[in-house]
Amino acid sequence: MTLFHRSSLRSLGSLLTAPLLALMITLVASTSVVAQTDAAPRVKFTTTLGEFVVEVFPDKAPKTVANFLQYVQDKHYDGTIFHRVINNFMVQGGGYDTRYMEKSTRAPVRHEGREALEKGGPRNVVGTLAMARTNDPHSATSQFFINVKDNDFLNPTLIPPGDPVPRFDYGGRTYTNMARAQLENAPQLFGYTVFGRVVSGLDVVERIKAVPTGSGGPFQTDVPRTPVVIQSATLVK
Repeated sequence: MTLFHRSSLRSLGSLLTAPLLALMITLVASTSVVAQTDAAPRVKFTTTLGEFVVEVFPDKAPKTVANFLQYVQDKHYDGTIFHRVINNFMVQGGGYDTRYMEKSTRAPVRHEGREALEKGGPRNVVGTLAMARTNDPHSATSQFFINVKDNDFLNPTLIPPGDPVPRFDYGGRTYTNMARAQLENAPQLFGYTVFGRVVSGLDVVERIKAVPTGSGGPFQTDVPRTPVVIQSATLVK
């Protein structure tokens, strides 16, 4: 699964009437790491460049968090690599082993980006953890990315109340009396589900984002020349 290539968004009108081009993206953002929430589960990643700990938010994105923690418990991430690293954007991993073989996954998880934002969850800013996916909003499985920059364009778009929606501003244009379902199902408005954040070891993530990259395996660009391996991902007791 490939997730983030920065590409310009077409106007909402054309996207609602024409097929959406496949998005390929991976991410990271910038803000200070927030203090711990006592009830939030934490996962420690031990990598070849050091350790970092992430905190996840089951109260904001319950299905996404349950999916991620199941992969952790199944040891899915052990021995996988960060296969896409883009300085000033994000680092992505969780899908390929050191031979660049894609690991098998469970069924995709339903996209929860808007629900998480509506519950007060974070946006795609530095140090936050989000799910990677294809152009299908509901296609996320095991791959995740860490924002190393504030990536506002990856945030889900909240739909104003009403049906039809009396006014909707997007991409510098104003749309009036839009059917709610049309907006809710527009692929370019889903964004990416943020479900956690780095709470310690952000300096390790900074080291990962700065590694030299090139081609590797099936990927033409953005692959660390020296593999950055996730040696283990374990739930912190």
